[in-house]
Amino acid sequence: MASGFKILLALLSLILILFLPGCASRGEINQLRLGVWAAEQDLWDEAIFRWQKALEREPNSAYLYNNLAVAYEKKGLWDKAKEAYETALKLAPDHKYIKANYKSFQDHLKAWKQTERKEGEKKEEGVKKQDNQRDSSPVSERSSLD
Repeated sequence: MASGFKILLALLSLILILFLPGCASRGEINQLRLGVWAAEQDLWDEAIFRWQKALEREPNSAYLYNNLAVAYEKKGLWDKAKEAYETALKLAPDHKYIKANYKSFQDHLKAWKQTERKEGEKKEEGVKKQDNQRDSSPVSERSSLD
């Protein structure tokens, strides 16, 4: 998992470097850099804030939506991550890094949902087992009800 995180950060940095020359303003560049720095420090709320600020200046930036999606994913905000990835792909449908990140996200989300479902089933089985144990203690006619 840690190596996957390092790959995501490397991809974020690469995307930043590749698209930095096309940025609209110096302010956006600063927000991007601060966002990447925050992500490297695991400060995901700060990274989200910085990338959202940059999106205010560059609302059609596929790489900013990709970066936001990664941050949302790290925070477990699955719906927001999915929406951001899908927006990034609409803006840059052939971008291989964004497509790879989205595929990785889908795989991760599927595995997480399967784990959650299994844990839910185990809890449900435990409750049923406890109920059965309570119900399996018969009361003899001789026992006192007092």
